Amino acid sequence: MEIDIVKMDNLGRGIGYLNNKIIFVPKSFPGDRLKVEIVKEKKNYLEGKIEKIITPSKKRVKPICPYFLECGGCDLLHIPLSEALFYKLEKVKAILKTFGINYEVKKIIKSKERYNYRNKLSLKVVNGKISFYESESHREVEISSCYLAKTKINELIKDLSKLRIQNGLITIRVNYKNEIILIIKSKDEVSIPKTLINNYSLVGIIYNDKCLYGEDYFMEKVLDYIFKVSYNSFFQVNLSICEELFKLVSKYTINSLKVLDLYCGVGTLSVVASGNAQKVVGIEIVENAIKDANLNKKINNLNNLEFICDNTSWAVNKINSEYDTIILDPPRSGVSKRVIEKIKEAKIAKIIYISCDPFTLGRDLNLLLDLYQIQDFVLLDMFPNTKHVESFCILNLKG
Repeated sequence: MEIDIVKMDNLGRGIGYLNNKIIFVPKSFPGDRLKVEIVKEKKNYLEGKIEKIITPSKKRVKPICPYFLECGGCDLLHIPLSEALFYKLEKVKAILKTFGINYEVKKIIKSKERYNYRNKLSLKVVNGKISFYESESHREVEISSCYLAKTKINELIKDLSKLRIQNGLITIRVNYKNEIILIIKSKDEVSIPKTLINNYSLVGIIYNDKCLYGEDYFMEKVLDYIFKVSYNSFFQVNLSICEELFKLVSKYTINSLKVLDLYCGVGTLSVVASGNAQKVVGIEIVENAIKDANLNKKINNLNNLEFICDNTSWAVNKINSEYDTIILDPPRSGVSKRVIEKIKEAKIAKIIYISCDPFTLGRDLNLLLDLYQIQDFVLLDMFPNTKHVESFCILNLKG
């Protein structure tokens, strides 16, 4: 079946029409004429897979990666970077409009690296083969490298067979010094050759959540800040964009008296905010994250910073008018209505909202914009070559 791609959806898929029914086709772009295979048929739409590019869009480029059409890791390798950035801007604006927010987002900060930016990569091992998931069927696609991953990670991938793992999951994390933590989940017995440890600066090997070698953490550096990163803790995967995010947080906490970082994790944004604010309080429910946060406070020699470990209900009750700034960097599910109501009740002067999901961000902004107005809205290309984008939004109390 032949179709023309006319636009893109928010998942990075091309959109065409077949017998008056919408069809979504991954890895396509407006201007493509394609022969497609129907892989899923629903009442209101179809999903297709490219069989052949009959006439490519004038803007289509040859993907650098040989696994692109099968692998589920990238969405936008087939278009120029400028088009990918424009797509992300237009996507966020369109999503905001669905929530009645007609704010003209104009700025997206691009990554210093389009390729080799990821400091963390998770791989599946099936019958001894290193794989990613196939984009549509979740079948495994055997790979020998990934253009998104840091060079040191790709070097190690080529030697993972020395671990003698037949089936399992392997996660590789690398820091600013090219030190590596290897995280293995498998029922297989693991072999750890000394040459692997020495050749790749392995500082820790974690096997089924037990430290098999070295430490279960390493140190990471962003700008002038040092952070402890445990093997299973969250840290941004793109350090160049993480730097830009830190600069924005620093800029918008200048002259803040008291800052509340409500989803503080290991305290990265709290540490940054404390450089300008008189006082910062970070709250997090995960006990190990708070332990790391307190260590990060000590490492960075900060005395205007306090971390509290407690549940969400208790944290919500801490939102009050003594804070003039609140930092919200919630999970993909966004901020609860109860938290939003409490922020509005306290009339906190400034909200710094960082989001990895434009839909939940739009939903939450819709509930805030009766009392708040948008001062600034910046996108950050945290995940080049994918459909994902990070949003940074500043809200000020009206009046």
